[in-house]
Amino acid sequence: MAILLPQQFYSLAANIGKSYFENLNGGANATITVNNNGPAPINLVVTRVNAPVITYVIPPTNSLTLAVALLLVAALQTTAAGAATGTIQIATADF
Repeated sequence: MAILLPQQFYSLAANIGKSYFENLNGGANATITVNNNGPAPINLVVTRVNAPVITYVIPPTNSLTLAVALLLVAALQTTAAGAATGTIQIATADF
């Protein structure tokens, strides 16, 4: 069964990070969509079970969608380049 979590809006100042999903009970299969509407890049930080932490850079006015197995944490982090705004949406599934 799939669960579509509510779309979350973010507005983060420079050099700030915030977690938008946490499942510390073994992880969940999920799809993550991030839209960066701001003037600076934003980092999507993905932590999975028994896997290294991966950081994806999303340039200004771009988006990224990922399918992730056993997702533990999904977080956004701005850089020194400036603030970022946009949306993040996560759907979890038993696949």
